[in-house]
Amino acid sequence: MRLFVAIALPEDLRALLSHLQGGLPGARWVAPDNLHLTLRFIGEVDGLAAHDIDAALSEIRAPRFALTLAGVDRFGGSRTRSIWVGVEENDALARLRVKIEHAARRAGQAPVGGKYKPHVTLARFKANPGARLHAYLARHALFRAAPFPVEEFMLYSSTLARSGATYAPQAAYALSDTTAADHVSVKKSSLSIN
Repeated sequence: MRLFVAIALPEDLRALLSHLQGGLPGARWVAPDNLHLTLRFIGEVDGLAAHDIDAALSEIRAPRFALTLAGVDRFGGSRTRSIWVGVEENDALARLRVKIEHAARRAGQAPVGGKYKPHVTLARFKANPGARLHAYLARHALFRAAPFPVEEFMLYSSTLARSGATYAPQAAYALSDTTAADHVSVKKSSLSIN
């Protein structure tokens, strides 16, 4: 299984983001149903490792919070690899991300290198999109969505195909409406490992 941990986006927000998708040559736009905020990429694991990851994520205790997507930018320097919508700075998101990283390490996953930049990928590129990219980024630079509630995070599987990746939720981990230490997490799981 190829796994990652993410926050699912509400349907209305995915519909809003889909209006940003267009007007760039060579862009491979992410399907609206696949738009999400990755918290931790895990990669290929076997069934035992998947169960260990699921168990470690189930132990996380964190409060619910609101999140705001804002701004559009790119990764890749002189050779643009992707364009994305950013996330306004959010301490609760940062704390949740650290807890997920610690849980992944407890489950035997190697640390992830590099600095984490929360974002929602809109498109990927095989070739440079050319001069239109600067106009696109300028046109959408002030994009800002209304805050949305984050009440859970998810463990997803990813299946690669010629048409692109397909993501399937495997388990959901509820966040609490309080920061109480005795909060009991509710997990909805469809993790099926052979």
